[in-house]
Amino acid sequence: MYRILIADDEPDIVAMLKDYFEMNGYEIITALNGREAIDRSGKNPDIILLDVNMPDADGLTVCRTVREYVSCPIIFLTARIEDSDKIAGFAAGGDDYVIKPFSIDELGARVAAHIRRDRRYASGNDGVNVRFFGSLAVDYSAKTVTAGGQPLEFPKKEFEIIELLSMNAGQVFDKERIYERIWGYDAEGDSSVVAEHIRRIRTKLAAVNESRIETVWGMGYKWIK
Repeated sequence: MYRILIADDEPDIVAMLKDYFEMNGYEIITALNGREAIDRSGKNPDIILLDVNMPDADGLTVCRTVREYVSCPIIFLTARIEDSDKIAGFAAGGDDYVIKPFSIDELGARVAAHIRRDRRYASGNDGVNVRFFGSLAVDYSAKTVTAGGQPLEFPKKEFEIIELLSMNAGQVFDKERIYERIWGYDAEGDSSVVAEHIRRIRTKLAAVNESRIETVWGMGYKWIK
């Protein structure tokens, strides 16, 4: 079953498209603003339908943010289009434009065509596994972290802590549990090293105005969604 991310700030349009594509056998993810669209693009959609004008980041910003990590086709939905808009959209990484109001059957045909074309090139490619947290993109396949597209340098153990906490966002891990998961039960040392690694991670995130690791006093640390 192919998965479509529908991102539009008009709930009626989202509901209409969701009903149509579900009836045609697709799995649907929805977003009502740019922030949600960025976050949910990490759910590995096969295609994204992206409204150009949305709050919390417009469609072009969303496209530029996720394009390095999401290889699927992106179709912009827009009420009007000029040549300059098309150029900006394609430069941001978009693949097609559909003008509102549109024929839903034509949109369905375009979606199917883009997915068929994309599948031809996707054989043997398992894709990427990435999640977005504000300006941060954590790529678990490439073992990298970027902020606004700029790479941040994290040694292996620091990245593994980020990986553990961010993949379990909201869950509290005490120092002993982090140490056992990252260093192993048989490692020589103690859990005090965890606090120093956390401090280094926080310093690097603070430099790009991100604060994602919260101390839960008396309990441990958690990643803020």
